[in-house]
Amino acid sequence: MHSNDDTPMTNPLTAGFLDALADATSTDDALRQINRCRLQIAPGSIFSIQQNVTTARDGSDQILLRRFYSSEGATFPINGAKRKTLTPWTDCLFLQGRVFIGEGEAVLAQHFDDFAQMRPYGLCSVVNVPLMQGRLCYATVNVFGTRDHWRPEEVLGLRLLALAAARWVPAVPGLAYRFTGAAAPTDTPKEQEMPCQ
Repeated sequence: MHSNDDTPMTNPLTAGFLDALADATSTDDALRQINRCRLQIAPGSIFSIQQNVTTARDGSDQILLRRFYSSEGATFPINGAKRKTLTPWTDCLFLQGRVFIGEGEAVLAQHFDDFAQMRPYGLCSVVNVPLMQGRLCYATVNVFGTRDHWRPEEVLGLRLLALAAARWVPAVPGLAYRFTGAAAPTDTPKEQEMPCQ
């Protein structure tokens, strides 16, 4: 892995890390370990997990998200909620089940209506990884960075870290969402395909 100054870093995703994570005694303990590893992969970033809490009782054409974890709880508090409509971002994550990679302030401003809240942190890039249960995205692991672009090894590290976090993030009972006119998701796994941009 590399930091912003191109100094080689030791890959923090080791068997020892995974063993320690398996021995975690609580969700809070596990997510603190994951957060420390995230800082080694992507220094100068912030990290959150958004839980999809949309059910059949919610209206169509929207997804309701609730913050399950936040590395910056004072500014982006746990349990903070937002609604999302059908956009290229929701299509990528929630309909296609694919990773979203955004680079540049213009991209963040286009896809995140709370970008003004992010700007003071100097954030200008993002990696969003969907956590899937069958064809439903039940949560997203989100890392916002201060770098202009992501290196492939950083994206890979964050995707693997999201998989390690998945067991600690519960799916909401009755999870359901739909978008009028959207193509139905296929049974073909998308995880190995190129990420959305």
